[in-house]
Amino acid sequence: MALPKPHGPEGKLKPLLLYGGEREAEIKKAEGLPKVYMSSRETSDILMLGIGAFTPLDGFMKEKDFTGSVFDMKLTDGTMWPMPVTLSITKEEKEALNLKEGMDVALIDRATDELYATMKVEEIYTYDKEAQCREVFTTLDAEGHPGVGSVMAQGEFNIGGPVKVVNEGIYPEKYPDYYLYPEQARKLFESKGWSNVVAFQTRNPMHRSHEYLVKFALEGGAVDGAFIHAIVGALKPGDIPGETRVKCYEVLAENYFPKENMAVGVYPMEMRYGGPREALLHAIFRQNWGCSYLIVGRDHAGVGDYYGAFDAQDIFDKLWDGALELKCMKIAWTFYCHKCESMASQRTCPHDAEDRVVVSGTKFRRTMQEGGDINPKFSRPEVLEILKDYYKTAEKVEIKKGAFEDIPATKK
Repeated sequence: MALPKPHGPEGKLKPLLLYGGEREAEIKKAEGLPKVYMSSRETSDILMLGIGAFTPLDGFMKEKDFTGSVFDMKLTDGTMWPMPVTLSITKEEKEALNLKEGMDVALIDRATDELYATMKVEEIYTYDKEAQCREVFTTLDAEGHPGVGSVMAQGEFNIGGPVKVVNEGIYPEKYPDYYLYPEQARKLFESKGWSNVVAFQTRNPMHRSHEYLVKFALEGGAVDGAFIHAIVGALKPGDIPGETRVKCYEVLAENYFPKENMAVGVYPMEMRYGGPREALLHAIFRQNWGCSYLIVGRDHAGVGDYYGAFDAQDIFDKLWDGALELKCMKIAWTFYCHKCESMASQRTCPHDAEDRVVVSGTKFRRTMQEGGDINPKFSRPEVLEILKDYYKTAEKVEIKKGAFEDIPATKK
């Protein structure tokens, strides 16, 4: 069997990074172009477009693709796409640039003032922010939901059109062993003899439940390799930075997984915290990376109490035939059970909540920040040591209560 085809009607990866003389010529051209400044989320989307992770997109969405994505989870050609990939500007920015359709512009990261891409502005259009947030995030709470807050802070115009990417930022140098393009990951999987790969999405250090999810997937026999794939773009305050988390993945890979069945990678996207819709986005680009399955457990890509514990699993059941080649691997709420003397789940453990070691990611981060003790059955000692060292010098931030922090893992 072969790895799944990349997403979209052509079934081919579409990386937008330029190289060599073509790249140098585009950088030179950009010197004379009007500058459009990007937020950190927009810059991270440029990186995902550049490496081919957002195949089959060729740039920031024009109006019909934006509208289709928001309301129907479809591009104009019928390709499933659950969240908009857009670039916005304010009215003042538009007027200052005298921006018009048909112009070429240079795309500059607002934080670093670095050039990342050029763009042919094919459309300039207004859009309904509230409708976007209601449909995609199911809430208008800009104060509590980071994704909604990001959208509501955007300019009132979107500009759409194809991009040419000339910069990858810090990621290749910061994560030289793990920053894999989709094409590179596919070659790695093939070199290992894998044809069915399961991806595990993570923005946290992996604790025992996460480890169990991956091992359960491997033990089931449907896959021959697991890809621990960590997001290392911008996160919300209180989340643990990528370089610290990578150290945690390394010690787990070294001590608790067979090397022939496991690989680690990172990718530069910024979390949107979009729950079910973001789970579908995660599935699309994991298919582009060559994965046949994505593990979706409790509260995938969620934040606060905006989504039900397993809403991100349920949304896969609502897709139409042919929407996605990758399959969702649904796994129940997992934990260590003292009476079972093993890892278990809601579906396999008959014991009561007080027998189960259940710590939400939010509660875990708060406990570590405050110097408290974590049950050794919750996380491997090598991981805890890395995190203890990190929190000795980490800036303290307010970590709000998580949606499932005080809910016991009951039977389902």
